[in-house]
Amino acid sequence: MIKLFVGLGNPGPEYENTRHNAGFWWIDAVAQDLKAPFHAERSYHGLVAKTSFQGHQVWLLKPQTFMNVSGKSVRALAQFFKVTSEEILVVHDELDIAPGEAKIKLGGGHAGHNGLRDIHAQLGTDQYWRLRIGIGHPGVKEEVANWVLKKPAPDQRNAIEDCISRARSAVPFLLSGDMVKATQLVHTAKPPRPKTPRPEAE
Repeated sequence: MIKLFVGLGNPGPEYENTRHNAGFWWIDAVAQDLKAPFHAERSYHGLVAKTSFQGHQVWLLKPQTFMNVSGKSVRALAQFFKVTSEEILVVHDELDIAPGEAKIKLGGGHAGHNGLRDIHAQLGTDQYWRLRIGIGHPGVKEEVANWVLKKPAPDQRNAIEDCISRARSAVPFLLSGDMVKATQLVHTAKPPRPKTPRPEAE
C-alpha cells in the first residue's frame, strides 16, 4: 500500500499555475477528498497532511524546497516514519505524455526531471511509484525549461484538470495496495474522443 503521497512542484504564487506544479494540483485535490489539511512541517521541509486508512497512517507531502531539491523533503519524512521506497508515490508533471493523460509505474529513470533526479539520489533507489501527469512537450528540447515554468493554455489546463479528477479515483486502490487496479484506472482514464457530428435532418 502507499503510505506516502508526494506531489512535486515549486512553492510561491509565481509558480502556482505553471505546468511544473501539476503534482501540487493533484495532491491538493486528494487532500480535499481525504479531508486532510496541510500544515507546514519544518522537520520535513514541506507541507504535510496526515490521515489514516485501515489502521495505517498515511502522509501527503508537498516539498517546499523547490523542485530540484525535492528529495531532501521526501527522505526526511520517509526515514522518520520508516516508510519504504515502494510505499511512496511521487506525482509529477510528464513531458512525454499528452495533456489529459496519466501513467503510473514503479521504478525507472528520471528522464531529466530534476525533482525525480534528486529523489533518486536522496533515497538511493529508483524503486518508488510515480504518477505521471501529462503536460505535453514543446517540440524543441531547448524550450523545455521555459515550457514547464509557464502556464498551460486554457484548453491544456482543462485537459490536465480533467485527468487529475479521473486519476483521483485510483486513490482507494493505492491505499489498499491494489496497484494492478489502480494502474488500470489511471491508464484507462483518457480524455473522451470528440463525438462525430450527426448529419442534420433535411
